[in-house]
Amino acid sequence: MADLSDGESVEVSGSGSAMYTLKNDGGVFSCTCPAWRHQSLGIERRSCKHLKRYRGEEAEKERLGDAYKAGPVRRKSSGKSASGGKKTDGAPVLLAHKWKNDIDLSGWWVSEKLDGVRAYWDGKTFFSRLGNEFLAPAWFTEGFPDTPLDGELWVARQEFQKTVSIVRRHDRGEQWKQVKYVIFDAPSFDGLFEERVAYMKSLPAHPYISVLPHEPCRDEAHLREELARVEGLGGEGLMLREPKSAYHVGRSHSLLKVKTFHDAEAVVIDYVPGKGKHKGRTGALVMERPDGVRFNVGTGMSDRERENPPEVGAVVTYRFQELTKDGVPRFPSYVGVRVDVEMTAPSLAGGNVGGAPKPATRRVEAGNKDEALASIDAQIAELTIRLAELRERRFALATNAPAPGSNTPTTYPPARKPSRPKMAAQPKKEPPSAEQKAKAAAVAKASQKPTSTSWDCYVFEGGGSNKFWDIQVHGAAYTVRYGRVGTNGQTRTKQFASPAEATSAAEKITAKKVAKGYGAT
Repeated sequence: MADLSDGESVEVSGSGSAMYTLKNDGGVFSCTCPAWRHQSLGIERRSCKHLKRYRGEEAEKERLGDAYKAGPVRRKSSGKSASGGKKTDGAPVLLAHKWKNDIDLSGWWVSEKLDGVRAYWDGKTFFSRLGNEFLAPAWFTEGFPDTPLDGELWVARQEFQKTVSIVRRHDRGEQWKQVKYVIFDAPSFDGLFEERVAYMKSLPAHPYISVLPHEPCRDEAHLREELARVEGLGGEGLMLREPKSAYHVGRSHSLLKVKTFHDAEAVVIDYVPGKGKHKGRTGALVMERPDGVRFNVGTGMSDRERENPPEVGAVVTYRFQELTKDGVPRFPSYVGVRVDVEMTAPSLAGGNVGGAPKPATRRVEAGNKDEALASIDAQIAELTIRLAELRERRFALATNAPAPGSNTPTTYPPARKPSRPKMAAQPKKEPPSAEQKAKAAAVAKASQKPTSTSWDCYVFEGGGSNKFWDIQVHGAAYTVRYGRVGTNGQTRTKQFASPAEATSAAEKITAKKVAKGYGAT
């Protein structure tokens, strides 16, 4: 029988004219057929008739062990972790609260917040917060202490997704040589925090263990200085430990996290097709929080992640600047898939918040691809027209101008006015009188009072760039805000003789940005 090497894929024929792709990704064998995709088991424990036919019954049986089913694969819980190992009720770890600038930090211990995978060492095995076992190689854990440790499996700054891809493997491969177990507490050691740190430093040296450095915090200014330094190096933020504190299982105010940018988790429920350089790949992930709020995450993903995005139902960490009034994250950026958090999206659980349809599957069968693309293009065209109408209506309300279709003359055109059919020729009107001219001048002067509209937001990603560009028209001026996603950026304001000129100039500069590849968010 044939087999697949790590990273190799092959197309096989299914029933009828359908073709499916088999792939080996770090010892995880997958198939694009519906029978493989729709199983509720962890991806490492799934199989299907195409994999069995290609690799052979014996090879699949040896790979899956007790999870192997000779007949149709049934949808039921395996009682094991997503990584293929044992699952417990959850690791007894200490969890942090967010720092709210409401306490004196003098004397607290400061350390870097690592962007790795939290791991609890029970003396024999690694477990995640949820109790999923991480299958580390025997050579990696050889010489580890037989007492519990708390820390993170970590590769490097800004390598969170790489760390996840390694620790989720179940082949106990050579990739673990890139990982360090950075420890920051010893849960079973009977002593205060300072004593537990001293105990960790006294452990025998090990090539894959390091103790996270801590330093005392002098004051808030020192904290912010250290935060800026760590974030400048690409770090995620800081952690604060209360001096002389005990180790508590669960969330405690003796451990605080400090970050400039927020991060959170949501569930993947659908995909937005890519355009331009990303045509044929995933353009954005459609995310949903447990409260039903939906939004798209289109930045932060590598080309490889766009080609093979997280599965529908996967929990993803995203980073953002702030929430809008509607509770939607502003400038969300993809961080990576979480393996130690469980979360449910209402739409995937059957809730369908707001009556929204259930999400489509990631792949479209070849025979329906053209029809699906045509349908999407039609929806985009319809939404574009609707957006133009709403902008026109909003502009009229904001400036006290007449609503579209009324007979009252306006002193300047509405923003982004859509084209209209040509009207029949009208009888020539008499020149306006001096009184009419005076009234028109007064209306024009009044129209130049500052008004306010919402920001139009655009993002550019490509060639190593990840930038945002916003524009807001206010009265006879517009303001642009621009910079790298994840920063506050810079602002620039330009004045014009009238609101009409400001609106026209804003439309022109926006069109240029779109032509350069900026996409609306």
